Amino acid sequence: MRAAVVTEFGGPEAVELVETDVPEPAAGQVRIKVAAAALNPVDAEVRAGAFGAGGGGAGERLGFGWDVAGTVDAVGARAARWTVGDEVVALHEGLFKSLGTHADYVVVDAGAVAGAPASVDAVHAAALPLNALTAAQALDLLDVGPGQSLLVTGAAGAVGGYATQLAARRGISVTALARESDEELVRSLGASRFTAGAVGAGSVAAVLDAAVLGGGALEWVRDGGVYVGVIPGASPAAVRGVRVGTVEVVGDGVRLAELVGLVDAGALTARVAEVVPLAEVAKAHARLEEGGVRGRVVLVP
Repeated sequence: MRAAVVTEFGGPEAVELVETDVPEPAAGQVRIKVAAAALNPVDAEVRAGAFGAGGGGAGERLGFGWDVAGTVDAVGARAARWTVGDEVVALHEGLFKSLGTHADYVVVDAGAVAGAPASVDAVHAAALPLNALTAAQALDLLDVGPGQSLLVTGAAGAVGGYATQLAARRGISVTALARESDEELVRSLGASRFTAGAVGAGSVAAVLDAAVLGGGALEWVRDGGVYVGVIPGASPAAVRGVRVGTVEVVGDGVRLAELVGLVDAGALTARVAEVVPLAEVAKAHARLEEGGVRGRVVLVP
């Protein structure tokens, strides 16, 4: 099969499409024939070496891709919930892996798999797992209730957009921080307030910092509030009694199934910016590098 990998860190040109053996599922795993897989900023950061080698990047192979939509192709022992032919979505977590979802086939833990949405195609389904689970798990950490105020930075992005929809659905008063040109978009996702940068110090109960603003966003949280970032271990120091944390997304097939249900109910929007053939994976990385992407660039074998 084909798989997108990097053996030396660098720009989009460092991405290679190589031929490799089709992986076999071990106990508790399933193999998925990939129909679509999203390209995320974390993939670009792995490619550039932002997280270090992790056992690769210096002549050793690192694969890309966390999201997958496709069809179960093989089932390992103790993964009886799934059968060959099931249409599914899944999260294949982990920064450092020799093979990711940017391939013709991928093996994932059965517990990270959910049935695919019935209302959207595989391309749109592939935009769901990483970003929607990150948003949902970040909201769990924030523990903000109905009527409380939440500022979502980067609200027009993938994580921020899902978080805005999920929070608004819970009755949380969402202020969306985004570019002026994105106001209509974020309001359509459920934001009750919009700002392109003017946020008063201590004006909200909580911040979900999807734009990775750090200390600047922390200043907008009132004393005793809560701040959650999206890069594990990279949160600013706590001040004024503000509870500070970061979300580290984990595969959760049960939670993912709930999010799939929200997609099918029309309550969660999977956004796709572009579709790129797997054979042109370096082009997809270059497009992501340009910035300004609203929705995910999705690779299709």
